Amino acid sequence: MISVLREQVKANSMDIPYRHTDKIKINQQIKDLTATAAERIDVAIMIVPHKPGKAVWERLPHGQLLKSRWQQLQRRNRDSDCLVTDLPNKAGTRVMLLAVKPDNDSFSSLTRARKLVTDVSKQDPGTVGLQLAGFKPPHDGHLRDKLIAALLAAACPMPDYKSKPGTVARLKRINVYGCAEIADLSALQAENTGNHLARWLSALPPNELTPGTYQAFVSTLAKQEGWKMQFLDRKALQRKKAGAFLAVCQGSPTADAGIVQLRYRPPNSRRRKLALVGKGICFDTGGVNIKPAKYMNGMHEDMQGSAVALGTLLALTRLQVDFPIDCWLALAENHVGSRAYKPNDVITACNGTSIEVKHTDAEGRMVLADTLALASRDKPAVMIDYATLTGACIYSLSSRYSGVFSNRDTLHTALINAGRDSGERVWPFPLDEDFDEALKSDIADTLQCTLEGDADHILAARFLQRFVDENIDWIHVDLAASHHKGGLGHIPTDTTGFGVRYTLNLLQQQALLDNTWN
Repeated sequence: MISVLREQVKANSMDIPYRHTDKIKINQQIKDLTATAAERIDVAIMIVPHKPGKAVWERLPHGQLLKSRWQQLQRRNRDSDCLVTDLPNKAGTRVMLLAVKPDNDSFSSLTRARKLVTDVSKQDPGTVGLQLAGFKPPHDGHLRDKLIAALLAAACPMPDYKSKPGTVARLKRINVYGCAEIADLSALQAENTGNHLARWLSALPPNELTPGTYQAFVSTLAKQEGWKMQFLDRKALQRKKAGAFLAVCQGSPTADAGIVQLRYRPPNSRRRKLALVGKGICFDTGGVNIKPAKYMNGMHEDMQGSAVALGTLLALTRLQVDFPIDCWLALAENHVGSRAYKPNDVITACNGTSIEVKHTDAEGRMVLADTLALASRDKPAVMIDYATLTGACIYSLSSRYSGVFSNRDTLHTALINAGRDSGERVWPFPLDEDFDEALKSDIADTLQCTLEGDADHILAARFLQRFVDENIDWIHVDLAASHHKGGLGHIPTDTTGFGVRYTLNLLQQQALLDNTWN
């Protein structure tokens, strides 16, 4: 009881910084930025076409001066696309003038936005002006959204335990000029809030974010956001015969592991239900098959699947979507110890499937097996799970893409399109039945994995599919892109929170819940 109270105190003492960018005001004006208005901003970002004409320069404050300096830059280096200069006003307003080529894909545009905003952030501005000139709808809106997304992502504070912590970004206001229409940016802001939560949780050190503190934090968040919450602890999971999950956590010295279920219910909704499932291994030693130091380092981020599921739920809640959502978080640690599960153990999951353990470092698919089976019992129409599951997926795609799998081949086009459109790129892998031949066991219904490692990302997905009701449209996201050195797309941190933006596009632009994929 005392240890539980300590966990709750630690969780309640953790800051909840995802509200930081909620306070940044975004003002939109159809009119252009004037020289007078430029006096009141710290940095002006000006976006123009690759070859700006006379009409474009006339729309910019001090346009003739900027044109002259741009031409000087082009004479020195014709490949340069960004002019950095100061306006001749009392404020000495810093200008970042970027010339963009037509038809850039979303990922390239987001990447360029991140690099530009990195330079903007060095000025630590309180107010940023964003002027677009020379673009027609919807291109102007796309550029606006990507720059704002990068500005918000860069302003998000991350965990900092230094004796002299860094300063939080001063950004308080973004003024947008020159778009053809005023846009609803609520989805953009909700996505940033969800992504920030996912990144922040994933970056917490493992002595701060344990299954116990995680569960207590989620409980506090659920009260704030109006979600109903149920926590299935070890005893509850024993009653449900969730042997796969319990095998992983049996070596933990603290009995704090369990499965969180969160429920979002809009009033009077008759829409089909969505289930989000996330792997939440707060630290992964590899268990008895212990990881070497190089591969154990960074394993506090092995819970990023759960953080993405939670961040996605938060974003959808902020958008007040009209469909019900269940969010399941499998929270545990994979420890080494005398009670830890072992290779060749045979355990039984809650759906009755017996599993022969081959490698204790394949614990993610074990905790997800019972979580997916329990989530299936509530009969969602669509279920998406997120997990930092296999090195094989990283070997196949690098950390630039994530892998996706589905029990519906007809979903593949929508899955790819969501990645291209959102800039969080994915690629689908096959899920044919004959892969099950590699998972045949002499004494159980299935092997947990193989020791050869061939196509382990595919075998892991085939294993997980055993625990999903065949009537549910299921998508498995293997988060190869959860950590990318230097950031990815518009995200400036190594920890990317990949999946929140992707899922919002899948639900909204690709109409995931509105279609039948059988």
